[in-house]
Amino acid sequence: MRKNSHRIVILTVLFSIALSVPSRLAHAQTEPSSYAAMAPLEQYLIADQDAEIALARTAAPPSISGQAQVMVLGRTGFTTAVEGTNGFLCVVERSWGAATDDAEFWNPKVRSPICFNPAARTFAQIFLLKTKLVLAGRSKAEIRAATASALDKKQLPPLEPGAMCYMMSKQQYLNDRGKSWHPHLMFFVSGDAAKSWGADQPGSPVISANDPEERVTIMMVWAANWSDGSPAPPMEH
Repeated sequence: MRKNSHRIVILTVLFSIALSVPSRLAHAQTEPSSYAAMAPLEQYLIADQDAEIALARTAAPPSISGQAQVMVLGRTGFTTAVEGTNGFLCVVERSWGAATDDAEFWNPKVRSPICFNPAARTFAQIFLLKTKLVLAGRSKAEIRAATASALDKKQLPPLEPGAMCYMMSKQQYLNDRGKSWHPHLMFFVSGDAAKSWGADQPGSPVISANDPEERVTIMMVWAANWSDGSPAPPMEH
């Protein structure tokens, strides 16, 4: 039960994670959605660019995010607000980072700071593409089809080995159920790789999420502290 409840929370919040885990699908099918359509665009935007930059940087410790590239959301997509020097990319993801069949895909309250390492910038391209499609007024079905087409035609770069990201912001709002949840790291592996990582096994700190829409497995590991160094809530045993 502990593993399944944690999986339900994480599977409904994260960037570009199209998750087909049975427990998540059952949850999405039985819970009525309050977010049946996209809200007015202004509800997803952050008016103060400096505030969005600062929020994006909270995804990782300052030693990493302080030298990272930062992108902010505008009316047509994400654009670079700060050039980086260490290869990392920090953004504040919005709700469409989740699966297209997720009940909170259009939740305008979602603010998920995330910092991709240099290898994971290839994976970030999927989220940036989905953002452009969302802002162009595409439907969920059209977003799914366009993403699949871009992957099939290799219009998106292949996932690089060693791809991972930080999600350690105390200010993150991942979804209505999980709120800020826990600080964590995510590792991206091509295909269905949970077994080879020993994920979801008794005593294993690794939680896996198979992502068939984006064709990866996402491995999640909790962190003990938020990015500012303060202690996170204790992990359940």
